[in-house]
Amino acid sequence: MTFFEILLGLALLVAGGDLLVRGSVGLAQRFGISELLIGLVLVGFGTSTPELMTSVLAALNGSPGIAVGNVAGSNIANILLILGLTALIFPLRVEPAALLRDGPANALAALAFAGLALTGLIGREAGLALLLALAAYLVITYRMEKGQKSPAAVLHRSETDLVIPEPKPSNLPLNLVMAFGGLAMILAGAHFLVSGATTFARAAGISDAVIGVTIVAVGTSLPELVTSVIAALKRQTDIALGNILGSNLFNILGILGLTAVISPLEVPREIMQLDIWVLLGATALLLVFAMSGWRICRREGALMLLTYAGYTTIILANALG
Repeated sequence: MTFFEILLGLALLVAGGDLLVRGSVGLAQRFGISELLIGLVLVGFGTSTPELMTSVLAALNGSPGIAVGNVAGSNIANILLILGLTALIFPLRVEPAALLRDGPANALAALAFAGLALTGLIGREAGLALLLALAAYLVITYRMEKGQKSPAAVLHRSETDLVIPEPKPSNLPLNLVMAFGGLAMILAGAHFLVSGATTFARAAGISDAVIGVTIVAVGTSLPELVTSVIAALKRQTDIALGNILGSNLFNILGILGLTAVISPLEVPREIMQLDIWVLLGATALLLVFAMSGWRICRREGALMLLTYAGYTTIILANALG
């Protein structure tokens, strides 16, 4: 029953996330919202909704290890697992202008996460500061790119085309059903995933944090995996990289921030000792690879995947040892 809950939760999160993004993008197009704003906010936030619902629900249920571990583990998986796999399918092309803005923002967010986590408690004030930082980033980015044809602006507009490849006649009732139906599926999926993961952790005698950075983190990152693989197959790998950079920012500033505002988070010792440092290392590795020739080749993608395999092995060895 426990594994069924986890699998059902993951399936609902993936399907619900896809429906929510498509419905939201359709509604935005219906009401004339710019493709830049759609790509920057709706697509980026939409693919992170499974992480948001899961972390908030876990925190409210008294499982801060799952809530914090989900954010740290998702960002690690986004970089090492998803970008590594995407680069193996087709080398990632990097737009310098986009990376030079979003890369440092990701690095600062990761450092802020690490600094807060090492204090042992992420309180409401810290959560509010993270949310304000996200709002400032979105406003600054939108003003910089509005009406421009810069590589970064083109990338964010292209994210909209990846979700809905061709203009389609607006269908307001259908888009509403997709958006709200997707949201309901995500809520249900988060409930089943958190319930199943918590039960499994207790039965196996391992901590919530371990489950949070492994099963839950990878599961909630599946929408980003699907989007990135589709982009790679279409040879639009710059969109895959932009999707991950945007998702990681939303995860730390938006999801961690909102979750901490709702319920202050105690950071488990395991996350302070290992996962935070792996996140910082993975972020640095991504920036180094991306700026070396402005591409991430298959060899670098393979190294990312091997690093993720090693990280997962260490977690499981520590949990079972």
